[in-house]
Amino acid sequence: MKANELRPGVAINMNGKLCVVIKTEHTKPGKGPAYIQVKMRAIDGSGTSEKRFGGADQVDGATLDRREMEFLYPDGSGGGTFMDTENYDQLELNSDILGDSLLYLAPNSSCNMLFHEGTPVVVELPASVEVTVTDTPPGIKGATATNQLKEAECDTGLKTRVPPFIANGEKIKVSTEDGSYISRVGS
Repeated sequence: MKANELRPGVAINMNGKLCVVIKTEHTKPGKGPAYIQVKMRAIDGSGTSEKRFGGADQVDGATLDRREMEFLYPDGSGGGTFMDTENYDQLELNSDILGDSLLYLAPNSSCNMLFHEGTPVVVELPASVEVTVTDTPPGIKGATATNQLKEAECDTGLKTRVPPFIANGEKIKVSTEDGSYISRVGS
């Protein structure tokens, strides 16, 4: 496959290791050829790396199976238990595979999981998720300055910054890419 076809969730063989693409950034500098900056995570747990490809460079793609899973509960040490929605098999995953995915998954929520030869390799998250604010200081009356944000902790453990009008118990939408506040969810 060509490098310009790389997207998050795609698996590639890189230097004999299976890696999953986490993030891609297409760049066209004013001087020189366009390139794709790719951040990827090795399946064997050896960490993340970044590599720059030309748009026409060839990469060795790998096939992944996508299954819908339901997140049941966290195990307290960064891992969690998931259930296959087709055959109801339960699967326990550790924090090496999950990364910070659990910060965006509430218990009993659905997600897609990618498998390589029957082994789970990555949890595919939507672009944004809804979470409930559990702890944030009260807003200050009369604080009308723009871009003024306050700390907030959500029911999944995610810590983010929200506008002053957000109160405890409110549902908000956050980006799964960087955990930033997007909007308030209608009540």
